[in-house]
Amino acid sequence: MELPEATNFIEQIINEELEAGKFEPVCNKLQVRFPPEPNGYPHIGHVKAMCINFGVKEKYGAKLNLRMDDTNPAKEDYEYVNSIVDAIKWLGFEYDKLVFASDYYDKLYEIAEKYIKDGVAYVCDLSAAEITATRGTLTEAGTPSPYRERSVKENLKLFREMKAGKYPDGAKVLRAKIDMASPNLNMRDPVIYRIAHVTHYRTGDKWCIYPMYDFAHPVSDAIEGVTHSLCSLEFENHRPLYNWFVEKAGFPAPLPRQIEFARLNISNTLMSKRYLKKLVDEGVVRGWDDPRMPTIAGIKNRGVPPEALKKFCADVGVAKAYSVVSQAQLDSCIRDELNASAERAMAVLNPVKLTITNYTGEEELAFDINPTKEDGGTRNIKFTGSVYIDRDDFSLNPPPKYKRLQKGGNVRLKGAYIVRCDDVKLNKNGEVQEILCTYFPETRSGSNAPTDIKAKGVIQWVDAKYGVDAEFRQYEPLLKDEEYPDQDYAERLNYDSEKKFNGKAEPYLAESEEGKAFQLMRTGYYKKCTEGGLVLSEIVSLKDNFNK
Repeated sequence: MELPEATNFIEQIINEELEAGKFEPVCNKLQVRFPPEPNGYPHIGHVKAMCINFGVKEKYGAKLNLRMDDTNPAKEDYEYVNSIVDAIKWLGFEYDKLVFASDYYDKLYEIAEKYIKDGVAYVCDLSAAEITATRGTLTEAGTPSPYRERSVKENLKLFREMKAGKYPDGAKVLRAKIDMASPNLNMRDPVIYRIAHVTHYRTGDKWCIYPMYDFAHPVSDAIEGVTHSLCSLEFENHRPLYNWFVEKAGFPAPLPRQIEFARLNISNTLMSKRYLKKLVDEGVVRGWDDPRMPTIAGIKNRGVPPEALKKFCADVGVAKAYSVVSQAQLDSCIRDELNASAERAMAVLNPVKLTITNYTGEEELAFDINPTKEDGGTRNIKFTGSVYIDRDDFSLNPPPKYKRLQKGGNVRLKGAYIVRCDDVKLNKNGEVQEILCTYFPETRSGSNAPTDIKAKGVIQWVDAKYGVDAEFRQYEPLLKDEEYPDQDYAERLNYDSEKKFNGKAEPYLAESEEGKAFQLMRTGYYKKCTEGGLVLSEIVSLKDNFNK
């Protein structure tokens, strides 16, 4: 079998193992998994892990289980399970089987009893605080528990009583008996089971003891026949414990191999489900799918194409070293995708009226739907000679090299005509109320008529007669830049991350389908929403700050 070309260090490891004959036959022997905990909505950081695991599945024809690591019933729920399934489906990934760690609770308990019988696990009466206090430090060995040498018979009796509900929460735990002097603190007799009289969203009240993640995760991998456990770098120090649990459980070779990669970190972006849940619970955002949220539900709701996220993760690559990726790189990928797919349209966020004094009647003008495509096509827009332009496109006191409209100056109305500003009406506050212009009929866009009349700038507009009212929403990151190291996220929250404007849009936007993405000329990419009226919600700005 000719192996696919390795494009990262994980694929290099897999290729080396395949060439060495570790998996015979090769076909359908590779097995990976994507194992989120259903305690919150998945966010953009999970997309990288998805791309890596599902990438192995697609490249090598491997099997992949979507496994919910649901060992903490106090925080888990079907709402989160469904959000994970929906996110994977939206991104276009397909798994072979949906499984749950809770499917294996009976088997995990059986293996825990095996540990006890083999003399490598014991019931400990120390509290959580006492266990922490006796664990030692990086330079000092831990202190063995006074309960470490209980007999197998006593440990089995106590563990079965824990399972039967005889003891309250925190009264006892089951610990692995490894090495209290290990230089790796994770190996200093970690907890395997704890008592928790909590109803599980799947198993109900069947259990009042629950396995710890560090035990349940590797053993679940082994139960499923996972060959490669691909996880983020924070689990690197847990790898010896991962191997210990699997080996002591007695699974046949080949045992699953844990390989770590650097997780995805993006500037000014919260990547913690705990903190994201706090934003939801405290009402800082409108929910898990708020367009400002880095959750996949929020990103989808914002109007970001799934292909842009996968392209972003591919560009970032797979590495071992910790790094922070610029938000500008993600925005650039979104922009590239939308530039190719989004229709063009016109809207003004801060409108001021422009009246062409020498124009009468109305007409239809051809407007390019998407000029990046050879067959992008055109649609007609109505023009009556009275339009709205953005206030920022006119200046009474223009700076040097100003290329938009000024008194006595020319500008082209996109897809229409060149106009010259002759006069301006001001309100009692001295603000521009109406701009009076002359148009030049021979300058109609696409007419190619000979003319000496030139314009330095082109601006968007919305017809005053046919334009519709619209609310525009623009977004900034939920986090401000750090002012000093280790600044708490709450101190960095941007409470002005959403800004709203009331403006005008061409009627085509109101008539289009819900959720459609548009490039609003010279403004940005926006998604059409309907919330009691036309709402245009920003996906990403037009300005590209990323140095490709």
